[in-house]
Amino acid sequence: MFVVVGVTGGIAAYKSVHLVRLLVLAGHDVHVVPTDAALRFVGRPTWEAISRNPVSTSVFDDVAEVRHVALGRAADLVIVAPATADFLAKMTAGLAGDLLGTTLLATSAPVVVAPAMHTEMWRHPATTHSIETLRRRGVHVVGPADGPLTGGDSGPGRMSEPEAIVEHALALVGGRDDLRGIRAVVTAGGTREPIDPVRFIGNRSSGRQGVAVALAAADRGAQVTLLVAHVDDGVLAGAAGHSAIAIERVATAAELADATRMAASGADVVVMAAAVADYRVAEVADLKRSKEDAPGPHVSLDLVETEDILAGLVAARADGQTIVGFAAETATDAGELRDRGRRKRRRKGVDLLAVNEVGWAKGFESADNAVLIIDAGDQVIAETTGSKREVADALWDAVLAVRAQR
Repeated sequence: MFVVVGVTGGIAAYKSVHLVRLLVLAGHDVHVVPTDAALRFVGRPTWEAISRNPVSTSVFDDVAEVRHVALGRAADLVIVAPATADFLAKMTAGLAGDLLGTTLLATSAPVVVAPAMHTEMWRHPATTHSIETLRRRGVHVVGPADGPLTGGDSGPGRMSEPEAIVEHALALVGGRDDLRGIRAVVTAGGTREPIDPVRFIGNRSSGRQGVAVALAAADRGAQVTLLVAHVDDGVLAGAAGHSAIAIERVATAAELADATRMAASGADVVVMAAAVADYRVAEVADLKRSKEDAPGPHVSLDLVETEDILAGLVAARADGQTIVGFAAETATDAGELRDRGRRKRRRKGVDLLAVNEVGWAKGFESADNAVLIIDAGDQVIAETTGSKREVADALWDAVLAVRAQR
């Protein structure tokens, strides 16, 4: 979705960095339009780095592309956060002296504003008039919250938290609701199998794809239990504030197996996107293994297989339950990748298997992914490339198709 985020000149602009990040992590194409005053609080390089798009404030940039109206026309959603008292007054009057003003006049997309100012300014009759006028025009107002303000004051005027603004805004765009009534369990991240109190066997999974699967399901109406092993910093940001997602943390494959069995007992769909270690140390040392105690330069670890969580879920699944696996594979070509995926799907017995090629520079720790989705007949029913959110939505489309066939 094409989202424009307007940022005006208030100290709460620092919170909008997180808001933009939440939208980007959810797979949306985010274009930040700050006012000149906003750039005095958070600079242009920050907005460009977080949004992954160029940032401008002037109607005189990219004139040939008619940028001063193009952004508004392209937008599926516009969010202004923070919205200062000064900006709300200008918006009410329809002033368009900068790129944000022209964008708002040119858009037919839903517009959300998140006011932020001191309590006296929020309660002033001029601001009250602005808010009433904007609401009559169909503008959606989120907040403000009642809490601590800049300078030690406290009261109504604090900008709502980014998670609340994003959830409210995304609910307005008439998004897909095709997973309403579905109870989903999604696993994400990489397990860590301890060697001793200091070391572990792990993998390179960031958790981004699994969290994207959970967010896509929740945004489409499902109630989601997200079982999370180790994930990179910031990956859980969008899911942690989502009212339809319950998060449970685990560490090892054994912990994930127990948590998944329990959660799956009442689920309609289970998606195993976590990267589960295939082996663990047979005997975990109570104390750190020291070089002083080593017999020499070569040290051996006795490894044993971890539990096959996915196969166990398939063996114990309830009638009507759909189980989806993920397979991260290395392959020399597309044909080998498909063959590996088909063999794994048959071994596991899942309804769907999402196969993605990984390597030193692909698959892991990336915002994008490419997957093949293989069904119970070993047919490749979908191939999708794009952001991990786009991959997640394609996966849920496949899940719905399989369930409809039943």
